[in-house]
Amino acid sequence: MKSKYSEAFIEQALVKLFSRGDRTVQSVAEDLNVNYHTAKNWMKRKAVGKLGVTAAKEKRPQDWVAEEQLEALHETHGLSGEALHAWCRGKGLFAHHLTSWRTAFCADGKAVAGTREIRVLKDENENLKRELVRKEKALAEAAALLILQKKFRALWEDEVK
Repeated sequence: MKSKYSEAFIEQALVKLFSRGDRTVQSVAEDLNVNYHTAKNWMKRKAVGKLGVTAAKEKRPQDWVAEEQLEALHETHGLSGEALHAWCRGKGLFAHHLTSWRTAFCADGKAVAGTREIRVLKDENENLKRELVRKEKALAEAAALLILQKKFRALWEDEVK
């Protein structure tokens, strides 16, 4: 079954396709959930001049580096409701991206402390394992010496009789 796309969707898709920067048409088409050949056909039908697209690159939320994410969180800290959504539209984001970034930043601080604790516990565990192996060997050696001592005594008692 052939799916139909609205003109508004096609226009927005073409804006993203023409302002993709160094990304491939294939990756943009995958982001839009559109077939690669469909996107190429749309591009053939529309010329860049007719759309009035600027050369500005649109960034995906995955392309934002940590510093930009933190700056965005600072800018939107006091915003709520429509103001937040308007800011997000201007940057090409959704509010849930900001929420996920916030939780990621909060979790990173805890994760660093947690990884240090885990490292200390792993080192302690390794030391305890080494000590256990050493003690098991010493115990096995002591048991072997006791058995040899008993056999030696038994042998000498048989010769004395």
